[in-house]
Formats: sequence, C-alpha cells, structure tokens
Amino acid sequence: MSPSGDGATEVKICSDENGGFHGGYIKTHCLKSEPPFCSSSYLPGIALNPFQDSEKLARVVTASAKGFSIGAGIKGGLALFSILARLRRTRLSSTRKVEVFSNRKAIDLAIKETLRYGLFLGTFAGTFVSVDEIIAYLGGHRRTAKWRSLLAGLIAGPSMLLTGPKTQHTSLAIYILMRAAVLASRCGIKSKRFGKICKPLTWKHGDVFLMCLSSSQVLSAYILKQDSLPPSYKSFLNKHGGKDLSILQGVKDIASGLPFTNLEAIEKYYNSTGVDIKLDPEMKIPCTIIHGNQSCSAHVVSFFLQAYKRALPVYLPVYLIPALIVHRQGLLKRPCNIFGKGLLGTARSSLFLSVYCSSAWMWTCLLFRIFRWCNIPMVAIGTVQDFLKYLIN
Repeated sequence: MSPSGDGATEVKICSDENGGFHGGYIKTHCLKSEPPFCSSSYLPGIALNPFQDSEKLARVVTASAKGFSIGAGIKGGLALFSILARLRRTRLSSTRKVEVFSNRKAIDLAIKETLRYGLFLGTFAGTFVSVDEIIAYLGGHRRTAKWRSLLAGLIAGPSMLLTGPKTQHTSLAIYILMRAAVLASRCGIKSKRFGKICKPLTWKHGDVFLMCLSSSQVLSAYILKQDSLPPSYKSFLNKHGGKDLSILQGVKDIASGLPFTNLEAIEKYYNSTGVDIKLDPEMKIPCTIIHGNQSCSAHVVSFFLQAYKRALPVYLPVYLIPALIVHRQGLLKRPCNIFGKGLLGTARSSLFLSVYCSSAWMWTCLLFRIFRWCNIPMVAIGTVQDFLKYLIN
C-alpha cells in the first residue's frame, strides 16, 4: 500500500500459485475535503474537531465580527441620522421640555436597537458559518454541497430573537423570504426539471410589472384605508405623500361616494399655507382638494421638486453608512469611486421616490379629468402608474 500523488491510496494485489488474481493496482480515493470517510481520520490520537484548522476558526470569527459590525453600524448609523433630525426639530419646537425627555428615550432606544441588531447579525453569521463547517467536515464538502446551506440557515434563523423576544419584525422576515424566493426562482430557471415552469420569470420587465401591482395596493391603501397599513408604512407615506390627512380624507369621501365630512378642515389647511380657496360640496372630481388653486400640471412639477428635497435625506444615510462600513478598506484606495457610486445611488433612489409619489398624483388627476368621475377603481388604476419610475431605480 502506498500513497499516490493525487491523494489516493494504491493497493497492489498479487496472484497466488493457484492462478488467482494477477498483479495490478486498485485505487481507493480519500479526499482531503472529506476526512471523516478517510481511514486517517479514525486513527488513534486524532480528534474529530472541525475547528482544528485555524483557517476555519478564523472564518467563523471573521463572519461573526463582520456581522456584528454591519448590523450595529447600519442600524446605529440610521438611528444617528434620525436622532440628529429629531434634535433639529427640537430647536424649532416650542415644547422643548417634552421633546428633551423624549429625545433621551429615543437615544436609549437607539443604543439598545444598535446592540441588538449587531448581536443578531453577528450571531446569525457566526452560527451559519459554524454549522456549515461542521456539516462539511462530518459529511464532506461535495456530498453535502446541495443541502448544508439550507440546514445551516434553518439553525441560524432563530438568532433573530436577539433583536427582542417581544418585538415582531414582519417586514424583515418578509424581505428575507422574498430574497429567498428570488434565489429559488433563479435556481429554477437554470434547472432542467423546473426550467419550463419558471420560464415566465425570465420576462425582462416582470419585476416592474409586479412592482406596479404592489404600488397600486400600497398607494390605494394609503389614500383609502390607512388603518390597514403598518405604522412604519403609514408614517413614511404620510411624509413623502406630501398631503395633509384632511386632504386624504376628502379624496376618500368622494371616491367612496360619501358626503364630505371635512371640507372646512381642508380649506383651513390651505389657508394656513397662504392659499385662499372655497371648495364646492357638489364637485365630481377632487383635483381642487388635492392641489388647491394650482393646475394639475403645475402641481406635478412643484410636488416633484418638493418630493426630491424630502427624499435626499432619506437615502443619503442608506448609501453613506454601508459605504463606510462595508467598503472601509477600499475607501483609502479608491475613495472617489466609492463615494461617487454612493452619491449616484442617492440621487437615483431619490429620483425614484420623488417620481413615484408625484406620478401617483399625476395619474389620478389625469384619470379624473379624462373620465370626469372619481371612484375606488379609478384610484386603484391611477396608482398602478407607469413603468418609468421603476426603470429609473
């Protein structure tokens, strides 16, 4: 028996005098990546420890550290921008004592959330890599390649509880599920068995079509039934939708075929902005409710400019903070390239959000003007919108 150069073991079989086997060689492979199935792994004095290899242990430690730094950095960075914006509002507010107290609570909450998200991603990454290495060691890299990542992810998944056992993260869970569905669909497209079933997923603008349908559902709910939206969605849309709640209530009343309940509140709101307006209780389309004395086209232009200013502070930290954390080493070598991409991403995403919101009002007004009528299906059709804003993003 002798080792060969390719990692196999050669066994020489000799013939006996009675005419048995004649001389020859048989190779039995013993792959280095599959030590449990090699004879050497069962020799006395050798422990079955997948982390004896310093590279594997370093991979686990590195994954945990990177996960913690990314989770804490992104969550903490976004919280920092939020607190700075809150402090800026406090200086302009008349109720400063109440605001100072709430600011302290906000800072404490931000620190807790930062640590929790850091622990979550650090534990998730470390657990995933550890389980992946253990399974690969026990079962072999090639034998377990098709399923060990799935099992490692299932075992690492409960680490989300570190963000708070009483806290629900439905949006995060749905996002992860959708990303998993995207990966599964890509594998299905390449598969010989499921390729035909997944063929519709190869449509070039299929994702844009799905986004249009999602847009219709979300924006229709924003205008007609805000209570059905999660608080975070509601807060975000109320800010970037750019319309007072009294205006939304007026549009809801006319679309639902109900008598107006708050025309005076709408008029009072416009008066507070310097616009003197008198609304007609018998109106058939709500354009004057939506944009007062402005024409529909002038409203779209002015709304777009205001929406872009509102969107920039939202996306600046989204691109800046990951650049500082994920590309911290590359910043010293190519800072212009990294920051340039970040600024381009900020400008593009801000353009997307501003076009998204302004086109919603543009299409609803356009349909109202064309059909001289306003109802719930018309609002839903208007908020489907065009493909332009999704192609921008």
